[in-house]
Amino acid sequence: MSAALDDLDRLAASVFDGYIVRKDLVRKYARQYPVPTYVVEFLLGRYCASVNEGEIAEGLQIVEKQLKDRTVRTGDEELFKARAREAGFIKIIDIVRARLDAKNDCYVAELPSLTLRDVRIEDQLVRDNERMLTDGFYAEVTLTYDGIIAQEKGGRPFKIDGLRPIQMSKSDVLDVYGEARRSFGTAQWIDFLLRSIGLEPHAFSERAKRVALLRMIPFVERNYNLVELGPRGTGKSHLFQQISPYAHLISGGKATVAKMFVNNASGQRGLVCQYDVVCFDEVSGVSFDQKDGVNIMKGYMASGQFSRGKENIRAEGGIVMVGNLDVDVEQQQRIAHLLSPLPPEMRDDTAFMDRIHAYAPGWDYPKLNPNDHLTDHFGLVSDFLSECWSRLRNSNRVSVMQGRVHLGGALSGRDIEAVNKTVSGLTKLLFPNPELPISDDDLEWIVRVALESRRRVKEQQRRVFKSEFRNTHFSYILGAEGIEQFVSTPELHSDEAIESDPLPSGQVWGVSLGPGEAGPGLYRIEVTSGSGSGVKILNQPTPPAFRESVRVGEQNLYTRSKELVGDRNPREVEFSIQMRPMDVDKSGVGLGVPILIALCGGLLGRNTRGGIIVAGALNLGGSIEMIPNAVQIAELAIDKQAQTLLMPVSARRQLNDLPDDLWTKISIEFYKDGVDAVFKALNE
Repeated sequence: MSAALDDLDRLAASVFDGYIVRKDLVRKYARQYPVPTYVVEFLLGRYCASVNEGEIAEGLQIVEKQLKDRTVRTGDEELFKARAREAGFIKIIDIVRARLDAKNDCYVAELPSLTLRDVRIEDQLVRDNERMLTDGFYAEVTLTYDGIIAQEKGGRPFKIDGLRPIQMSKSDVLDVYGEARRSFGTAQWIDFLLRSIGLEPHAFSERAKRVALLRMIPFVERNYNLVELGPRGTGKSHLFQQISPYAHLISGGKATVAKMFVNNASGQRGLVCQYDVVCFDEVSGVSFDQKDGVNIMKGYMASGQFSRGKENIRAEGGIVMVGNLDVDVEQQQRIAHLLSPLPPEMRDDTAFMDRIHAYAPGWDYPKLNPNDHLTDHFGLVSDFLSECWSRLRNSNRVSVMQGRVHLGGALSGRDIEAVNKTVSGLTKLLFPNPELPISDDDLEWIVRVALESRRRVKEQQRRVFKSEFRNTHFSYILGAEGIEQFVSTPELHSDEAIESDPLPSGQVWGVSLGPGEAGPGLYRIEVTSGSGSGVKILNQPTPPAFRESVRVGEQNLYTRSKELVGDRNPREVEFSIQMRPMDVDKSGVGLGVPILIALCGGLLGRNTRGGIIVAGALNLGGSIEMIPNAVQIAELAIDKQAQTLLMPVSARRQLNDLPDDLWTKISIEFYKDGVDAVFKALNE
């Protein structure tokens, strides 16, 4: 045994008896024989689905014999053909493809590993397995040889007498899968899903696990369109090539309309009709053989339908595009946008981008090291997992949000559709049994992942066409009394810059007046409230100037509470306040107005406007003190990439000295007193 059984192994073995396999064995045999991983797992699942070492050893002997006897290595083609001639038949594991021989009005099959292109096959076998008419599928094939036919002119002596597709066909697999899920916690189940696709969860960060889950969504959600771009060597295409017979991988080069959608000459349906997922690998090199190819795909990605000739055809295959970012994310955002590696006809087409439901951040996923990232533990047999995933496509779970989650006003109709599909997909992955309760924490996590992955698409649209896609501040409210929460994409965040997203209630960017040579400094003020009374400062030791700023802000809140917070009594609330200095100045001098705004925002549960910096000092009587260095403060706000600077109106004349080119880089707003500042700084 490569790895000792852990708690997750034992739990899986107790509820998935007969459906698990050791993943290190899969890798061992997948490397030895010329077949995909899921073919090896199909056999291992049949003979080695046990944690008993003796049973595994016996099963391995059978699996090894079958792989040795039935897979054809390059150079052994004639040997296998000769065996078929001598014995009258052989059994092999191979891809089966078929085509119509119009001259003879029959179907003929192709077996690539034997370099046979004209194998006889019964019409009914083709009708029962239409995928062999596109790019084929792996199957256990019984191949017969007829010497009499061989002697005929143009005779075809080889015939497929029977085949068994390498995929699960039991009718109750989804019941087994859903019932077993009850025994796992959410975090355990995510880890077990990762092990089931061959990964060791302990080697992955939480964000890397999110990427892995996003990759899985197209398998459980119909017509789901996903993009993932990131560094090389992160296994972006592995899931779509090795894990499921319901996925098809197109590697670079030309994609034909006939192959993807429908062949007008024969009427044969294409890949999107035959597979659950069609993945374009190395997407930057993909092009269509016809000018309207991208438009056909764009229409299909939007509606799940395409028209060829007079017929309107519906299909359910999802479109996945994976590729490489040749520079780091920050550099890519400086020189272009994060969808630039797409082919030229797609990369700047905002209508095409709109069809993408999620953008998985491939840069959050590590380069795979076999010693660290691939698991030696037990996971579900791939054909069982892929069959369950395929059947989950028949349901829709977006109803989990009904009455619980309300999406913000920045989302368009297409944004809402994309988020709904991602939520539905993640819910099916994490809670395949619809009877399982979903906690608020789990639901919120799912919604945040969905909003972030769609907002990443929206941000690229904004870079291409800023005037049309100006508002990308995606938000949600959880529960009837919940507070609006905003979801950003981490790659847009910078500790040196003020983000345009609204801040959570109780948080404000403030500028100190800056004593002496230190000059003004940027601070993030954060306030939380609970039961009790008074204000508790969390910074220890507390700088005296900051303590004074807090005292002034607190007294102004008590004195003018009716105007600021209405019927709420701030004296019955305990506030906790913390300042985070971002520059050289750490004194916290002259932060009275930002602190008053943070206290009111925390009590009212209202977010602070995005991209805004507040400057201003108060005295105990409520008057606004004169700012001695308004131009320096404006220059600091511009340097921090703020969109708006909120200042006392008394500073207006000083700003006449602000250079003209700086006026164009920021919007400066003025307030007359503390109450005016609060309502101008907080969102409606």
